[in-house]
Amino acid sequence: MNIYNIIKAKYLVEGHSIYNWLFIIYVVLWALVLIANNHFYEQKTMNLRDLNEEVKEMRSEFVDRRSELMQLKMESTISRKMETLEIFPSSVPPKKIKVVVEKEEKGFFDLWD
Repeated sequence: MNIYNIIKAKYLVEGHSIYNWLFIIYVVLWALVLIANNHFYEQKTMNLRDLNEEVKEMRSEFVDRRSELMQLKMESTISRKMETLEIFPSSVPPKKIKVVVEKEEKGFFDLWD
């Protein structure tokens, strides 16, 4: 008899059925919240994966650009480019020039001159 009442859904229409309806609504709302939370989590996960791929691409581009810059800064590369303009490297190494500035000490009466 009990299974027969469940099949006919008498618990939804007889007696204190308002409590049963409230419980069903509560369960449905929680199910919707859990579904929305799962959707939000998956969306964030996909966004994170895309950002990680972008970071990897940017890092590889950075390494490529840095190696190009190092190649361009090499003395041999610069001298090759300057040869087209007919500017050649010096065969004589540069000399360091030291400039020594001596301070003159002024006496007490020389301050007003």
